[in-house]
Amino acid sequence: MQTLEKRGDVKDLALADAGKSRIEWAASFMPVLAQIRDRFEKTKPLAGVRIGACLHVTTETANLMLALKAGGAEIALCASNPLSTQDDVAAALCAHYEIPTYAIKGEDEGTYYSHIESVIASKPHMSMDDGCDLVTTIYTKHNALLKEMIGGCEETTTGVIRLHAMEKDGVLPYPVIAVNDALTKHMFDNRYGTGQSTLDGVVRATNVLIAGSTVVVVGYGWCGRGVASRAKGLGAHVVVTEIDPRKALEAAMDGFQVLPMSEAAKTGDVFITVTGNFHVIRKEHFEVMKDGAIVCNSGHFNDELDLDALEALSTGKTAPREFVESYELRNGKTVRVLGQGRLINLAAGEGHPAAVMDMSFANQAMAAAHLAQNYKTLEKKVYSVPDHIDEEVAQLKLAAFGIAIDTPTPEQVKYMASWSEGT
Repeated sequence: MQTLEKRGDVKDLALADAGKSRIEWAASFMPVLAQIRDRFEKTKPLAGVRIGACLHVTTETANLMLALKAGGAEIALCASNPLSTQDDVAAALCAHYEIPTYAIKGEDEGTYYSHIESVIASKPHMSMDDGCDLVTTIYTKHNALLKEMIGGCEETTTGVIRLHAMEKDGVLPYPVIAVNDALTKHMFDNRYGTGQSTLDGVVRATNVLIAGSTVVVVGYGWCGRGVASRAKGLGAHVVVTEIDPRKALEAAMDGFQVLPMSEAAKTGDVFITVTGNFHVIRKEHFEVMKDGAIVCNSGHFNDELDLDALEALSTGKTAPREFVESYELRNGKTVRVLGQGRLINLAAGEGHPAAVMDMSFANQAMAAAHLAQNYKTLEKKVYSVPDHIDEEVAQLKLAAFGIAIDTPTPEQVKYMASWSEGT
């Protein structure tokens, strides 16, 4: 662990050159964010704004930080998950880009929260969260800072759920833009990003053959859709479990077998949770799993799995591979948990491809600028990304792909806005 005064807390600054190279590589796949960065360099929409960011410290996040800095922001960054940090990237942000970064892959819970405190010590005007830990820590422990805070952005489904709960309870401390709700975020990042990176994480951790196996996908939101389709593409028999009848019906019509978890637990070879909910795989499910079943999570928090119950069912555990813990159950079977039940795509892999994070982080950057310019007119509510931002991100991405689309004629515009045309 290496610390530089006012520069952050990272594993090893000697990794900085390798991290810089990988940040630049990711940038080559993020043309939308690059255009926004160029625009920010000229217009400085975040001049004088201190941003406290609690995000996965990856190459893609680094490019977001550089865009925000180009826009005039002062930034302090920490990890939003103990296993999601890329240590070389954290080192590069400190050493090459002078962005204070507090993140070490594998940090314990105490260090994780001390790093959040380090970001809070920068006295941010704006929060940028992935999971809502920064917002809740500020609200519960640093209420005095709120008078200077103008708003925040939230990246992921789990965090948006927590923010809506805060709003419902009347304790949301400032306006927050739910970046996750942008169509150019959840339709692409959640589906294509999570789908690819989750299976990549599973394979990196285990080298298991997906073809011919039964993969149980727990939850059929946008992330679940992506994981299920990618597992099917690799040749798996896919089973979906759901609590929402509409999503269960959609999964069935998409060609997947739909079962309650009590039944799916008996048949699965690989289990992947993507619900944003609590203890969706529990004691009664672990007890009936096949010998050697693989269990992992691609939702934000590891409490989607009841790991305490699994510990109680076990006589011991071994670590046969770097990201695998094999629990020896009293019934003679083993259950293999990947990445300590944390985000498997970041624990064992590199997370989403840069090309899809390009859109998500373009939304983040533009949402931050929107907040800085409009916070005085916003209430303490959770807001969706404004449509004009979402649409512009899509247009820029299409242009980057070299794809042209039609423009409606004046007659079509009039028709779409009229009620008088009939049969």
